[in-house]
Amino acid sequence: MRKFILLFFVLFSLTVFSQEEQYSIVVKDIETQLPIENATVVILKTKQILSSNKEGKVTFMLTGGSNVQVSETNYETLTVRWTSLNGDQKFIVYLKSNNNKLDEIVLSKQSPQKVLQKLVDNSSKKLASSYRLKVYVREFFMLDNKYSYFNDGLVNFQFSGSPSTTLLVEQNRSYGLLETDVSADLRGYDLNNIMKNYNDFKYFDPLLDPKAKKEYDFIIRGHAKNKDYYVMYITPLDKAKEAIDNFEIIYDPEKKLIIEFKIDITPQNLDKLEEKTEMNSKNITRSFINVDYRVDGENYYLLGSNEEIAYNLILKDQVKKIQVRNSFITTNFNRQNFTYKESDVFKEKSLFNKRNKILTNYWDISGFVATDEEKAIIASLDFKL
Repeated sequence: MRKFILLFFVLFSLTVFSQEEQYSIVVKDIETQLPIENATVVILKTKQILSSNKEGKVTFMLTGGSNVQVSETNYETLTVRWTSLNGDQKFIVYLKSNNNKLDEIVLSKQSPQKVLQKLVDNSSKKLASSYRLKVYVREFFMLDNKYSYFNDGLVNFQFSGSPSTTLLVEQNRSYGLLETDVSADLRGYDLNNIMKNYNDFKYFDPLLDPKAKKEYDFIIRGHAKNKDYYVMYITPLDKAKEAIDNFEIIYDPEKKLIIEFKIDITPQNLDKLEEKTEMNSKNITRSFINVDYRVDGENYYLLGSNEEIAYNLILKDQVKKIQVRNSFITTNFNRQNFTYKESDVFKEKSLFNKRNKILTNYWDISGFVATDEEKAIIASLDFKL
């Protein structure tokens, strides 16, 4: 009996000490003391990838300790030893700015268009290999300047070198309500299609057209804070009739890989668009895309994305103001394929109509924790669709 009791306490102690603990990190600029958004935090023990929110915060679960790597394009990469954190469950990591000031114009024998074509070809080829991504996706929806709907989910994308992907949904939730005419419009948010666009760089198709030289101005500069990268700025010419998007593409000139790109539309360019009046037409009032990729040794994959679009939807007797903000955050990369049943494959366009499946508080350790403001929005919509 004594041996049994002793064995019980040993096993109980091992269980207690092996339990996962929740930790949080806030990433800040060492000089300004301001939080750094979109910093990449990698928990080296588990290979989990996190992205800091507007508050500079990430949250994760961990058994025991792990060194932590923190990086951001404009800052020096920092690896923090777990022992230096003293086991605290909340701690601050400070990053030092690169301050290279190398934003001079880059002279090239090739035209910027040809440089971009090579970047797209090489990057898309690298992304076409076989691997899987665990991705946290979420979407905020505003109707007439009020938040009316929210959804998020933890999903797995399997890439097998083919144009299509296999998508499995682990967990998801939806809160809020939408009107019928508006919800039908929302169903166009297609997870597989968006991921395919990120991998194929479809956003750059207008720039690779030979006629683009008459519509856009191309300039390549050294990255102001990172000597390893160049930046290609592409802006519509004043005389351009159709071009309205501004592009900023950060890339590695040695590896010929795209690291990040941003696309937005300025108010001046929006003025070029003729206002539509037909039923179900959309008049865009804002558009912004920011997509990041990660190079980790031989691995190259989507790290995260943020998209915002706002438009006025023309209905029969009224105009609805719609704003959608969605995010993709890769939380884990793996070369090993997952096994699944065909019935488990998610074949719908979006998580809109999928029944809530909540097994854990996945949103708190998803790789992209909500800010206090966002948590308040979600709480206000906290009733099932």
